[in-house]
Amino acid sequence: MTDNSARLDHVVLWVRDPVASAAFYEKTVGLEPVRVAEYAEGKAPFPSVRLNEETILDLMALPMAEYMNMIPGAADSAGHPVNHVCLSLQEADFDALHTRLEERSVPLSGFSYDSFGARGMAKRSFYFQDPDGNVFEARHYD
Repeated sequence: MTDNSARLDHVVLWVRDPVASAAFYEKTVGLEPVRVAEYAEGKAPFPSVRLNEETILDLMALPMAEYMNMIPGAADSAGHPVNHVCLSLQEADFDALHTRLEERSVPLSGFSYDSFGARGMAKRSFYFQDPDGNVFEARHYD
């Protein structure tokens, strides 16, 4: 596979309670919290969780949507959800995530097999929602 220079830096997720969302992503999904204490102290505008060394998910409080109209002519673009975000994991991490979600009674889809993605055909995948209704797909390749 070619190592392209472009990388995904971050995705902004709209959430009701950024601290509670950070706790969900840390304890249930297994991601590292970033700037949660600073946010709680009013020193950062939002917290994040680290997906990997290069990518974070920003947890933006819904009331901030009205201030996020950065593109001229797109005043109503802020606050709209994406369809889903896909996490590509190693097989053991994939299985561990599935187990943690089940243990916490997070509704899960069934497994899909041989789904096409950025790295080819994923062996297995499934979907789940965070407490704010953001949809995630988890997958692993061979």
